[in-house]
Amino acid sequence: MQISSIIRRAVAGVAAASMLVAVAACGTSKDNKTAGGEGSGTIEVVASINQWGSVAKDLGGSHVDVTNIMTKTNVEAHDYEPTSQDVAKFGTAKVAVVNGADYDPWASKAASATKATLVTAAETAGIKEGDNPHVWFSAKVRNNTADAITAAYQKADPSHKDDYAKLNKEWHAKEDQLESKIKDASAKTKDVPYAATESVAWYLADDLGMKDATPTGYAQASANESEPTPSDIKAFQDALKGGSIKMLVFNTQEANSTTDQITGAAKSANVSIVELTEQMPKEYTNLLDWMSALVDQFAKA
Repeated sequence: MQISSIIRRAVAGVAAASMLVAVAACGTSKDNKTAGGEGSGTIEVVASINQWGSVAKDLGGSHVDVTNIMTKTNVEAHDYEPTSQDVAKFGTAKVAVVNGADYDPWASKAASATKATLVTAAETAGIKEGDNPHVWFSAKVRNNTADAITAAYQKADPSHKDDYAKLNKEWHAKEDQLESKIKDASAKTKDVPYAATESVAWYLADDLGMKDATPTGYAQASANESEPTPSDIKAFQDALKGGSIKMLVFNTQEANSTTDQITGAAKSANVSIVELTEQMPKEYTNLLDWMSALVDQFAKA
């Protein structure tokens, strides 16, 4: 992530907070749904990113109305600048689901200033700012977040408590199938050294038992949200050419001249490349289906 991205994130956070002041007066307008969806008989839910929104929908069924703020893969949440309309959606929600770990600070600020019950995915597993924020790739976080969402629904709508419990059980059954698939795939991926242009899929690779062999200099630059030096890039290219890296994970949302050099070196060395995005692609409507497809990519690479 570039320094300019950090600045944009800070500005977006301030903007989200200031927008709430302007929107607050509109919160009780008859033209808006009341918090909790009392006018429509459903719980109004807002999710910062579509992958968590899909989980929120699966766990709520017909009892919830879920709005996703981010739905496209051409802009990542780090750099997203919310509109006043985006912030207003948090103001009328009964439940808000955000990622946390400073991935979507604009959403955390917007939600925390409302009466909505806030579910922060990263916090359900003790992941904090400075840790890897791409937590939807983690089986532990998915499980914990699902339970936190269900608890929020049962609190907001106790008359359908049993329905939410049933939907939670059904969701966990699907997650269990995914984790079984990950376990089976790990027979091929365990201890396989991989490198990444950005540590977006680190949690999934860890669940698959893989070994992160990203050159130290490049990895540190990425973690510190700074540009890798020419020597960092050369070390990465040399490692790919030398055969110590068997797979390259490439986040296409962060494609630039640096990643072009690295993917070019991987192709020249016949190193398998797994391409993925941070936001859930439009061909998927379900986080677990997306994760399952990625497991297949890792297993086949």
